[in-house]
Amino acid sequence: MSNYRKGARELFEEVIDQGLCTGCGACVTACPYIVAYEGRIVVLDKCTIADGHCYQHCPRTHTDMNAVSEKIFGVPYDDGEVGHALDIHMVKSKDAEIKEKGQDGGTVTTLLALALEEEMIDVAVCTKMDEEKIARGYLARTRAELLECAGSSYEASFALEAYRSIPKENTEKVAIVGLGCQVEALGKIKSDPAKNRANPDNIKLTLGLFCGWALRPDIFHPYLKGLCDPSQAVKFDIPHTPHYTFDVYTKSDTKSVSLDDIRPYINLACQYCWDMTAEFSDISLGSAGSRFPGWNTVIVRTKTGSDLVKLAKAKGILETQALPGQRLAHLKTVALKRKKTAFKNITDKTGDKKDLLYVGGLSEGIADKLSEG
Repeated sequence: MSNYRKGARELFEEVIDQGLCTGCGACVTACPYIVAYEGRIVVLDKCTIADGHCYQHCPRTHTDMNAVSEKIFGVPYDDGEVGHALDIHMVKSKDAEIKEKGQDGGTVTTLLALALEEEMIDVAVCTKMDEEKIARGYLARTRAELLECAGSSYEASFALEAYRSIPKENTEKVAIVGLGCQVEALGKIKSDPAKNRANPDNIKLTLGLFCGWALRPDIFHPYLKGLCDPSQAVKFDIPHTPHYTFDVYTKSDTKSVSLDDIRPYINLACQYCWDMTAEFSDISLGSAGSRFPGWNTVIVRTKTGSDLVKLAKAKGILETQALPGQRLAHLKTVALKRKKTAFKNITDKTGDKKDLLYVGGLSEGIADKLSEG
């Protein structure tokens, strides 16, 4: 059957049962039988549909990198360490309220608030922690709601479940904030839209977050409860080197533990992810490093992203500086190392350097570069 397309059964066999699920949320509500429950994807009933967008849009099923790159940027996927880039800056918010609540430079919240104010978007798909500090997808339509989402949980949040909940007939202009795996899923959604879901052409802005790994909520939260009452936690942070700690700020004090104590709670699927910088975004953002506390490194990838950053700077709500050459070189080195590590882990799992699990459409030159020691 040349036109056969896989569904939920194959999704579980090839991704979830193989330990490859990233917790992105792309499959949740794409199928009426699939839900996120206590940090896991579960199936409620047997699904026999062989044309499932739960499978097609999963970032860990076969992904044609060239097709997604052509859709997003109009050019084939290349071998750049951090992906397609128009410009790279250091950026921080000049909004005092956002800086107080935000992570690092507060750039994501500042850009989203501006996009709402300028009516570039009507709603932003973000991640919000509930009272117990469990991260979930959330639809923010006001500055106040954006501020409720500021900060990082370091957990897989199934955030795309919130996007999937938008009705088919909805015409709101959407922004989405996500990790690399979530941005890859969005690229597949844009390349192969589902007929019975919201039109992905309404996604007007994608902000990607640098990511080294994500914690599994189902195993991390019992550990967190041993550190503090989660309802009293106000912020999570990983201070820049040389501290090597995971810090939980509560209403009364700060709990610091070694990152080595946290690593057992990292999603094992993260070892197969090679996209540290969310390459298919309009703008990618992360920490600027220990020498530049309070700043974000920002990779501008599209005209949409460039126009938004320029507008924020013109309005005086963002401060920008050139990223020092040494810092840029470090970023590229770390991103390439991540790709090579993922390449090795993938080929160790498959036993075949030509079988890269979900990564497709690579030129031989890129594959050869990643297989180098």
